[in-house]
Amino acid sequence: MKITDLLSVKGIEINPEVSDKSGAIDKLVDLMEKAGNLNDREEYKKAILAREEICTTGIGDNIAIPHAKTEAVKKAGLAAMVLKDGVDYDSMDGQPSKLFFMIAAPEGGNNVHLDVLARLSAMLMDTDFRDRLIAAESVEEFLDIVDKKENEKLESKNTEEKVSENGYRVLAVTACPTGIAHTFMAAEALENKAAEMGISIKVETNGSGGAKNVLTKEEIENAECIIIAADKNVEMARFDGKKMIQTKVADGIHKTEELLKKATDGTASVYHHVGGGEASDTSTENESIGRQIYKHLMNGVSHMLPFVIGGGILIALAFLFDDYTIDPSNFGMNTPFAAFLKTVGGTAFGFMLPILAGYIAMSIADRPALAVGFVGGMLANNGGSGFLGALVAGFIAGYLVLGMKKVFDKLPQSLEGLKPVLLYPFFGILLIGAIITFVVNPPVAYINNAIFEFLNGLGSSSKMLLGALLGGMMAIDMGGPINKAAYVFGTASLASGQFEFMAAVMAGGMVPPLAIALCTTVFKKKFTKRERQSGVTNYIMGLSFITEGAIPFAAQDPLRVIPSCVAGSAVAGALSMFFGCGLRAPHGGVFVIPTITNPLGYMAAIVIGSVVGMFVLGLLKKNIEEE
Repeated sequence: MKITDLLSVKGIEINPEVSDKSGAIDKLVDLMEKAGNLNDREEYKKAILAREEICTTGIGDNIAIPHAKTEAVKKAGLAAMVLKDGVDYDSMDGQPSKLFFMIAAPEGGNNVHLDVLARLSAMLMDTDFRDRLIAAESVEEFLDIVDKKENEKLESKNTEEKVSENGYRVLAVTACPTGIAHTFMAAEALENKAAEMGISIKVETNGSGGAKNVLTKEEIENAECIIIAADKNVEMARFDGKKMIQTKVADGIHKTEELLKKATDGTASVYHHVGGGEASDTSTENESIGRQIYKHLMNGVSHMLPFVIGGGILIALAFLFDDYTIDPSNFGMNTPFAAFLKTVGGTAFGFMLPILAGYIAMSIADRPALAVGFVGGMLANNGGSGFLGALVAGFIAGYLVLGMKKVFDKLPQSLEGLKPVLLYPFFGILLIGAIITFVVNPPVAYINNAIFEFLNGLGSSSKMLLGALLGGMMAIDMGGPINKAAYVFGTASLASGQFEFMAAVMAGGMVPPLAIALCTTVFKKKFTKRERQSGVTNYIMGLSFITEGAIPFAAQDPLRVIPSCVAGSAVAGALSMFFGCGLRAPHGGVFVIPTITNPLGYMAAIVIGSVVGMFVLGLLKKNIEEE
């Protein structure tokens, strides 16, 4: 469907009498109604206003694109308006809006408004096109300009598709443990730099929603080199025999030009698949033992998180909706609804340790190790060695199966089919059972109890110090190994009933984006126009516990941004401990605050930490002069 299929002559007006944002919305809603797209004008307008409350649709550069999806829409449609003098539309860049497109989509539709919004946004980035629309003297001229530009866009897309059919010079895979931010930031950085350098590239993203833009067998065969920018293991067997560069996901963001040059100059090493996702001869860096262990651990953690997050939030809600006075000893299970939430949440939470161990083992030795790791993790859970025991079980299971592979390689070829269905599971589960039950569980359970008693025995000042340390660690590398170390400690503490440490970790992780967003709002002269626009999105990322929103600012000015964020995060972590806040779910940001012990104190800790970070950054940064 084309834009002009949704935009009729009745839905366009050139230079009507409009003096403010409210008037602009009223006029556009009128045009939408005249075009015959609405069932209920007032309900549609309410949906438009509700969308504006979330965030202004004045995207800047004199453009506004209000939109809504609601049952009040009869059929998908567009309305457009030009105001040559512009009006104040609360745009992100503070400039008046002159060009308006309003989008209406029916409830239950195929998200056509998002598709049209994406296509319009891409077209409107062309300054000449935008200026010609604003200068249009008639509705017919306006429609003609849109139609010609859209046809050019579609022809250009067809040309790009023909080019892609001939293959890509470089392929890439990006992946981070949580799959929320780094994965897609690295993909975007590689694609942008490749376009700038004239290199055809396709990037597969292994995000939280699964692999997207998956590389095909033909594309892999035709590519000159593969770039793997990942902090967790990805499917590697498909790249056997190809030149490859393996590196951290952060390098996919910050070292794109270096990676692409190496990928195209023929100096990358050939990858030979040997089992656990590791290469016998790889690329830019020979991974250290520590780096390999980190990747295996993060593979387990990334698969574990959905169970911990979903189960943890349900358990937290069970306490929120229960009545403590009925039976304090049975709190969380006193009412039927609370009992339901706690049972379902507890079931999901119970998968935490087996999943952790299973996917660590699979990262090391592929599928044959998965069942062995699951059993090891469950035995660790039942045997009292908890998170630490499951972690150890995962590594033991993985290397145990690698050892069995070497031993079983000496068996006759006729027994090859029995290995995955009989030999690996039988001997693997038997051996891991004996090792975990008699060797791992006794000492690790003792260590677990000692740690639990030590943490329970910490005084208020000691807990605040630990909270400051955990909060500060979340801001040092914002998604890197130090951040992940603090996060893993927080999730591990949940298994032992220490909920205050997870609260400190999340508070520390929320502060960096919030501190930067506040600073771009309060100290505007210290940031460029583009930085101020990016700062707005950091409010959302910070409130959603996506620390990585601060990375672009930290990368541009690390000596000022990182210390400021660390200071604010440390304050937030310490105050969270001081206020006795506890969090049963390892994610969720502001959306799970109602389930937190002492939610008001927790919000105060985050606000104070963010303000501290803002002021430190404001003091360290100098004013800039924009041309």
